[in-house]
Amino acid sequence: MQEIGAFEAKNTLGSLLDRVETGEEIVITRHGKPVARLVPNRAGSDRSKAEAAAERIGARARSLKAGAFDWEALKADRDAGRP
Repeated sequence: MQEIGAFEAKNTLGSLLDRVETGEEIVITRHGKPVARLVPNRAGSDRSKAEAAAERIGARARSLKAGAFDWEALKADRDAGRP
């Protein structure tokens, strides 16, 4: 992973993007301190991981025995006091 200053990154963005497309990661610094990282875009998401996370959230909610979620009550609370 290469570090590059913000001024140089601004002036060479096109070539930096070319390098990132090939899989390289680049850290952009300001006054020697890292402030951003250019990384390749990993298209798509892992649906199985998202479903597993949703199941863990649901299991946690069930374990807390919070009861059913009432959208209408939430909307009424949200709108309370509004003209």
